[in-house]
Amino acid sequence: VQLQACGGGLVQAGGSLRLSCAASGRTTLNNYRMGWFRQAPGKSREFVAAISWSGGSTSYEDSVKGRFIISGDNAKTTVYLQMDSLKPEDTAVYYCAAQVAYGSRWLGTPDYWGRGTLVTVSS
Repeated sequence: VQLQACGGGLVQAGGSLRLSCAASGRTTLNNYRMGWFRQAPGKSREFVAAISWSGGSTSYEDSVKGRFIISGDNAKTTVYLQMDSLKPEDTAVYYCAAQVAYGSRWLGTPDYWGRGTLVTVSS
């Protein structure tokens, strides 16, 4: 599976961005979950949000609940991360990821990573 992420950029605090991640390389992704991780300067990569293609369930890291929404298209090939009310602490490189698993509760290391896209939130 190849993952191509885009949509990062520079935004002021309180603003919004939408990230996209297009998946290719498989005829079906029904048994996958896809998600977003982020890595801020000097910090470890952390989970942000995930969606399960098999049932559409979603999960979020606590600090983004109520501000970020993960969704996917009907073809189950593209996942989006709508980020609202952005804060300077959301500044990070965001990575799209995929895992062969059911459910949106992310466990373990992703099977596939996309290249990161930089999100910078200015104060």
